[in-house]
Amino acid sequence: MRDLCQLSAIEAASEIASGSITSHQLVSACLHRIDSRDENVRAWQYVDAEAALEQARIKDQQEPAGPLHGVPVGIKDVIDTQSMPTTYGSKIYKDFVPKRDATCVQRLQQAGAIILGKTVTAEFAIYQPGPTANPHNFAHTPGGSSSGSAAAVADFQVPLALGTQTAGSVIRPASFCGVIGFKSTKSRYDGQGMIDTAPHLDTLGAFSRSVDDLLLLDGVLGPDEAEPNKEKENPVIGVCRSPAWEHASSSMQAAILDVAERLRKADAKVIDIELPSIFDELASAQKKIHSREAWDCLGQHLRNNPSQISEVLTSFLIGGRDLSDNSYDEALVVQESCKRAIDIAFQDADLLLTPSATGTAPLGLLATGDPIFNRIWTALGVPCLGFPAQRDINAMPLGAQIIGKPGMDRQLIKQASWVIRHGSIW
Repeated sequence: MRDLCQLSAIEAASEIASGSITSHQLVSACLHRIDSRDENVRAWQYVDAEAALEQARIKDQQEPAGPLHGVPVGIKDVIDTQSMPTTYGSKIYKDFVPKRDATCVQRLQQAGAIILGKTVTAEFAIYQPGPTANPHNFAHTPGGSSSGSAAAVADFQVPLALGTQTAGSVIRPASFCGVIGFKSTKSRYDGQGMIDTAPHLDTLGAFSRSVDDLLLLDGVLGPDEAEPNKEKENPVIGVCRSPAWEHASSSMQAAILDVAERLRKADAKVIDIELPSIFDELASAQKKIHSREAWDCLGQHLRNNPSQISEVLTSFLIGGRDLSDNSYDEALVVQESCKRAIDIAFQDADLLLTPSATGTAPLGLLATGDPIFNRIWTALGVPCLGFPAQRDINAMPLGAQIIGKPGMDRQLIKQASWVIRHGSIW
């Protein structure tokens, strides 16, 4: 039972297609893992075991019709599902069931996937965490806001799960939980049915334990396009400390530099990249855009149901309400200026290498960690892939991320295989 839940999505789909295993066996193994672990990990907001097993029985009677035939997937609970509640991590929506599935859920189902359940999210995908704990140490945060998705994949409860990122909600929890996280180019994946918190920032992403799984998933969720050229065997890696570098722990800084050195020894050309000075303003601009647009999207809940909104979210929304129009407009100008300037960073580099987070997962479950190493990349709308690079002395994950050019998502994912193979000692 436990061995099956450790399969990657591609391995599972292949074995189901060949008849080596059944979808029912795989789903049963994942449900068994959830039953045995979720009292501590608490990654799931909702699981309908009976419905998932029934879907699996049906899949086992059919010829595989898609690349994820019979494979269970977790869905962050800010993405609409018409057969399951979608609470958005809020008491206000505790019994809400949407009228239709989000487009990404529809595409997963068309590819043959089984929706196993809804994973825990921070309240309205912002900062107030849910109950999820880090699978590596239950006393530590799994990150957020896609906490349940990251933890469920890390704990072998499901091979794939969807998340969203508006600041650092995919890459940071991937770093803390020791899995691979992918944030697509802005608007690459159809966001219909995904919560709106900041339209200039909100982006769909995913978690897996395999780069190949993310490439498969991109083929399901992304636009049809020609396959990129074979990944370069010696890509040019730009080590980008970014304006946030001083906020990284010494162990994180050392880990990033060690990844860079390992890649250099593997015949990659490794150079230092310094972003133009305008990027110094981008993290602050992202925070302003996030808070103002969150107020625009969610302020009604504070007006209508103030007693059911956490203090953390209340403070964040009020900050957006009180932000002047001039400050918001100036932040948008900075964002657009940096988007136009991002090509400068890629003039001499194929990929940028930078921390995924400030360090390992902080102690405690009352906060999700600082997204400072994610803000500017989300604001730029570029594709990001985070991966576990090392463990610290307490065996907690330290994650690195690689950044690709806008729209070059499949190329980034393909290159990630080489980078992880040669740069990670996870």
